[in-house]
Formats: sequence, structure tokens, C-alpha cells
Amino acid sequence: MSGSRITALGHYQPSRVLTNADLEQLVETNDAWIRQRTGIATRRIAAEEETVADMAAEAAAKALASSGLEPADIGLVTVATCSNRDRCPSTAAQVAARLGIPSAVCYDLNNGCAGFCTALATADHTLRAGAARHALVIGAEKMSDLLEWTDRSTCILLGDGAGAAVVSLTGTERAGIGPVVWGSDPTRGDAVRLMGAWQPRFAQEGQSVFRWATSELPAMAREACARAGVTPAGLGGVVTHQANLRIIESLTRHLGLREDVVIARDVVDSGNTSAASVPLALAKLVESGELASGTPVLTFAFGGGLSWAGQVITCP
Repeated sequence: MSGSRITALGHYQPSRVLTNADLEQLVETNDAWIRQRTGIATRRIAAEEETVADMAAEAAAKALASSGLEPADIGLVTVATCSNRDRCPSTAAQVAARLGIPSAVCYDLNNGCAGFCTALATADHTLRAGAARHALVIGAEKMSDLLEWTDRSTCILLGDGAGAAVVSLTGTERAGIGPVVWGSDPTRGDAVRLMGAWQPRFAQEGQSVFRWATSELPAMAREACARAGVTPAGLGGVVTHQANLRIIESLTRHLGLREDVVIARDVVDSGNTSAASVPLALAKLVESGELASGTPVLTFAFGGGLSWAGQVITCP
């Protein structure tokens, strides 16, 4: 059975930067309070007319161009998102139309913040099964649509953006995408949620999520490494869901990583972009050269549901 790997990445963020100082004009908060609790300094906010599909297509176009493939080579397009307004046609189908992809299977996947890692695993499984040779896997969110801007506990957290990956068969049994560790705890479904008719509002039990993430994630991350045949000490990078800098730093401390391991901290500049956070952070690190080709990287995300998914990948 052939393995699959990520062959190219792309990302997109809106031009508007919302700083902590800007938020001080909207709600009772301040830069020190936000940084201490979340690590966030800035976030990007999409224009009113800018859609999830717009951002997804921008990121996907960059990944496709970098891959050297033609649109007709893509057999699967999937968009991980929980903030898209359109139900049918799917965001994935809109991306395919804009990029001139003629006949791929297209679907959206909603697994909250764990969406991209979940979609990456399903694309890997699809390619391994022989149903396609190349796939576009995208995480795209317009989380600003879901915010109550008078709620200081949530409006400081979220940002907008997209990240995309081209995934291709390797032609050999050697895999560049490791076995997935995934699951959910439906009894904690209220921990992170979008409730109500459109326009829903983002809500979460912040302390509950923090305690769960800092206590449960290390074991799951180690399991993802074990399934890929590497140890945490053998990793070259860690790109987790960019929810909170304290959660990221707690996880990396528990893993006992080498000092030279590259750790994604894009949450500082981009805020929490839900399903877009892992591919967005990963694409930036690869583009900047901080993560070299062939580097083993742990990707792991968690969020609404309460759900989680993660795997070790090899950088393109």
C-alpha cells in the first residue's frame, strides 16, 4: 500500500490587523491582561465582504502553484471549517470552481478546531485506498463572524485566515503522514460550542478546556509519535492548535523536546483561527525556512465537540 505526504503548503490572512490596544477601545481590557492569559498580541480580521471561501481559495491557490500540479490532477478537495455560512454548494466546491479543478470530490468537514488534522487524516486514508492520487486539504475560518464584540472573554481570542496543503501519494510504502490519533468526548460537548441559528455566537468554558488540554494532550501527543515510529526527542517541530500560548508551552514542556525543536507560536500574531490554525502556522514556518524539508513535525489540534486529532507529518 502506498503512503501519502504533504508536497506543498499555502496560507492566507486578511490585511486588517486588530491589536490589543484596538480592543481596549471596544471592551474593558488591556494588553497586559490579554497577553498574560492568552499570549495573543494581534489577530487578523477579514473584511465584511470577505468569505471563508475567499480565504480558502487564496491559500489553496498558493499551495497548488507550489506543488507543480495542474488543477485536473486534484481528485479530492476538502475544507475544514466551522464558520462557513454556505451549506450548499460546499466551500470546497466553491474553491474547486475558482481554481478550475474539474471533477474532484468536494466536501466540507466540521470538527471544530480539530478540523484540519481530521481532514488531513481522511485525505490520507482516501489516497491510500486508491480513490485519488492528489488532494487539497484546507483549513479556513472567519471566526470574527461568530464573535460578540462586547464580551471581553471571547472577543480577544479569535482571528481569521486559511492554510492549505497538497497531499499526494508517495508511490512507495514510505509515509509522510503518520497514523492519526483522534477521538472525542461528547460528554464535554459544551466546552467549546457554536449554538443557535445563524448568526451563532462562539462560547467556551475556558478553564475547563485549559485543564483538559494541559492534562490530556501530552499522552495523546506521545501516542501520535509512537504510531509514527518516532519519539518526542526525535521531532524537529511541533505545530499544535493555536488556542492559547500557555497550553502550547505546557504541552511542549511535558514532551521533553530538544532545545532546537521549532515550536509554532503563531497564536501571538494571529490569535485562535480554529481549523485554520495548524495549516496556517505550519505553512508560515515552512515558508520562512524555520522548518526544513524532511523534518518530522507533530501536528495536533483539539476543540469543539470536545474533539481531537493529530499525527506526525514530514515537511515538504
